[in-house]
Amino acid sequence: MNRRTVIVLLVAVVVLGLAGTAAIPVTNHPEFCGSCHTIRPSVDSWKTSSHKDVTCVACHVRPGLQGFLEDKVYAGLKDVAITWFGTPTEPHDLQAHIDSNVCLGCHRAILRVSEVSTRDLPKPVKDVGLIMSHRKHMDAFEKRGQREGCTTCHARVVHGKPVKGYPIVLPRGHVKLDMQPYHPDYPESSALWKSSLADCVRCHDNKTSYEGRVLSKECEVCHLPDKIGDFLF
Repeated sequence: MNRRTVIVLLVAVVVLGLAGTAAIPVTNHPEFCGSCHTIRPSVDSWKTSSHKDVTCVACHVRPGLQGFLEDKVYAGLKDVAITWFGTPTEPHDLQAHIDSNVCLGCHRAILRVSEVSTRDLPKPVKDVGLIMSHRKHMDAFEKRGQREGCTTCHARVVHGKPVKGYPIVLPRGHVKLDMQPYHPDYPESSALWKSSLADCVRCHDNKTSYEGRVLSKECEVCHLPDKIGDFLF
């Protein structure tokens, strides 16, 4: 390789590096994500969610070099290629895996719900008398090895729609209004349709077993009995 070729390659590397550095803050902005028509509905729902002050990359890109390369660079280029040369996924069928460690970066205290006094629980948790062990659920998800985690129950918290007038998106099966029929505003059998109907009893069905014990569907397993009449069905 002659000197001229080496110089050209070095210049190309520098130019690409500078271009990439300049592009990072631009591509980190939610409105850049929303420039893709398939992502636009997700950005719109994010704007009205409890996470509207958290950027897309804060949840969808894991910290560190591996997360940046896999979740942003590779996944981003793949999405661009599909958009330009392939068939983009319909918005109601989009699915993204959110690493639970990203969620726990802000919400780690939830792991201690069953380990502290009831009076010390956060108000929303205290109101419904939630005493379930999130830590045990996370351990169980890890042992099952099916990429389960926080979003197994809370997948709709950002991009879902509150149902029946609830002020925020809650996992179904928790509030007594869930006794009323609910018809999701998504095509039947789509990813969002399925997630909006998912609830606790997909695992706690009095049939599924874990570590030799059948998972009970009784509300008292996860909630204080005196709260069930007010908030649960």
